[in-house]
Amino acid sequence: DRYGCNEALRFTRDMVLPAIRFPNEVVIKVHAASLNPIDLSMRSGYGATALNMKRDPLKLKSEETEFPLTLGRDVSGVVMECGLSVSYFKPGDEVVWAAIPPWKQGTLSEFVVASGNEVSFKPKSLSHTEAASLPYVGLTAWSAVHQVGGLNQNNCSGKRVLILGASGGVGTFAVQLVKAWGAHVTAVCSHDASALMKKLGADDVIDYKSGNLEEQLKALPLFDFILDNVGGSTEKWALNLLKKWSGATYVTLVTPFLINMDKLGVADGMLQTGVTVGSKTVKHLLKGVHYRWAFFMPSGPSLDEIAELVDSGKIQAVIDEVFTFSEVPKAFMKLEGGHARGKTVIDVIGRK
Repeated sequence: DRYGCNEALRFTRDMVLPAIRFPNEVVIKVHAASLNPIDLSMRSGYGATALNMKRDPLKLKSEETEFPLTLGRDVSGVVMECGLSVSYFKPGDEVVWAAIPPWKQGTLSEFVVASGNEVSFKPKSLSHTEAASLPYVGLTAWSAVHQVGGLNQNNCSGKRVLILGASGGVGTFAVQLVKAWGAHVTAVCSHDASALMKKLGADDVIDYKSGNLEEQLKALPLFDFILDNVGGSTEKWALNLLKKWSGATYVTLVTPFLINMDKLGVADGMLQTGVTVGSKTVKHLLKGVHYRWAFFMPSGPSLDEIAELVDSGKIQAVIDEVFTFSEVPKAFMKLEGGHARGKTVIDVIGRK
């Protein structure tokens, strides 16, 4: 009911059952959910300006609309009810998963509403708990690597790919994805995650704590593609590691888009964002490399493709820890501590 630290989290038993408001929506009974860094950020109010505009673009509602705000973006569960235009799913479908966009009410709840085109049949080989760890990070990595970065199973073979921040949720998925497509993968993480990276298929693992990271990477051959989950000062030198004038691309998931809108308002924030990304893109294009921003994009069809990769054994769920529903504040504290090795999952149906 307010933004803040963990004290702002509230457990309630009397939430209204969510109703279908559009014919393309489905109600899902949540079996498992998981936490992502965006949940920490949203708990503290990050992105509120942009997300509220998306929730109520015409300002039709008189009061602030986001509270009570339900966090959680991933869901694996059962379809309970379908809108009139939903033909792909039916009530009782046991095996669905989805990633709910941040402007909608989240999945740390008994029931959640999703658009039919955000939902997909979950991989048959995964339990609900395992499946809930993948949609948001999977679609974020899919957006960055495939839709923005242009890599796919036909053009990735033999390409040198560098993943910065490889041991988190997006990183562990991206390592497996580009490896499944035949790339040579260099993963950057701390030493205690190196065994996990090797298990997931990374060819080279660089410990960012064992000396100057930039110098360690400069000693390696140049890269065709870089995915940056870290941001900050990394951006200043990472683009120098790309092969010039060969179509090589740097994609970052750490962007100032929502922060600009929080600080400057919608119009000025969008203008500032456009100027920033435009000037950086041109500057790096003149140096012979592509510079791109990527964001999470909800997509049932992309989840269909991810499910195929999972069921064929090319991508596995990487879970750090599973909490019960009553332990959600504890799970947030765990996520806040950083240094995750995969995902923090909430078992909603088995709650105490």
